[in-house]
Amino acid sequence: MVLDVSRLDRIVEISPVDELAVVEAGVSAAVLDGEAGRHGLRYTPDPASTAISTIGGNIATNAGGLRCVKYGVTGDAVLGLSVVLADGSLLRTGRRTAKGVAGLDLTSLFTGSEGTLGVIVDATVRLQPLPVETITVAAYFDDVEQAAAATAAVSAARVRPAMLELLDEPSLREAQDLLGMRAESAGAFVVAQTDGFGARAEAQLVADAFRQFTSRIQIGDDPAAAERLLAVRRAALPALERHGRVLIEDVAVPRSAIAAAVRRVSEIATRHASRIYTFGHAGDGNLHPIIVIPDGDEAAAVRAADAADEIFATALELGGTITGEHGVGVLKRRWLEREQPPEALAVQRAIRNALDPAGLFNPGKAY
Repeated sequence: MVLDVSRLDRIVEISPVDELAVVEAGVSAAVLDGEAGRHGLRYTPDPASTAISTIGGNIATNAGGLRCVKYGVTGDAVLGLSVVLADGSLLRTGRRTAKGVAGLDLTSLFTGSEGTLGVIVDATVRLQPLPVETITVAAYFDDVEQAAAATAAVSAARVRPAMLELLDEPSLREAQDLLGMRAESAGAFVVAQTDGFGARAEAQLVADAFRQFTSRIQIGDDPAAAERLLAVRRAALPALERHGRVLIEDVAVPRSAIAAAVRRVSEIATRHASRIYTFGHAGDGNLHPIIVIPDGDEAAAVRAADAADEIFATALELGGTITGEHGVGVLKRRWLEREQPPEALAVQRAIRNALDPAGLFNPGKAY
């Protein structure tokens, strides 16, 4: 049974003074962001799927996004929730105030629970002021390891861009082809944005970090040009979906290990004769190695599964996690047991059993 809440699509309230919005679960992130903009505000969580993904779904998976380097993931913007529980009762969690510690943090409990504890029907979310200025810095590198090292250099410079996104050469090529753009000959592409009152000074620091590895750098404040560059990043996954079934992987490693992780993924692709495209949120170490499986190629599907196993193992070995934002679902259940100790899993299952003793919500998923 699939429960569809897409018709819960009202923006109930936007409070410019309190800088918050109350929205139903079926509202898309892009619609909320656009409406907030009318009041000089924005909804900062910015998944690549922002045009189609809903607030309820983003909260259920604690989705990340392009601006998460500076503004955090979806959960950092959630103040309160209305959740329908397994017995049909309506639970309201959280608050409208900027802070509050009365009772256990039930809002955070439901955020990222992948629909296993209840059905989110509306949310009170934090809004942020629109930045006075936004500067985009884009750079092309000879190879993806140089690009990864450049993103690490940005962190080492103690600058916090609003976004810092990386695409390897195959991902860049496919995205440009989908968009009908002139193809840039490069081994990797990185796009960063700085915003706020110090945007120009921060952008210069980002560019200086990039110059340690490349001279092919573009800096500008033209919104249209910036959107074209960001469109390349957003188009990466749709471009790959043209070539068959995609295994959308999602791992995160410490920022200091990004270059090592990218190199290991490349080695895994070669070893398993698999087509793996790597892009993601380099600013926080969240990488998406996407494995493309040609339609009807069962041998490729087997190789892809083996490659995915090695990718998960690599993430853990480098001190990371098997999922930075996409969740556990079915595919990663057995890997969750390798990342988390039995005591932690027991607590999670006890909470789930207490809230949903009949196992109605997402049976067989997550933990």
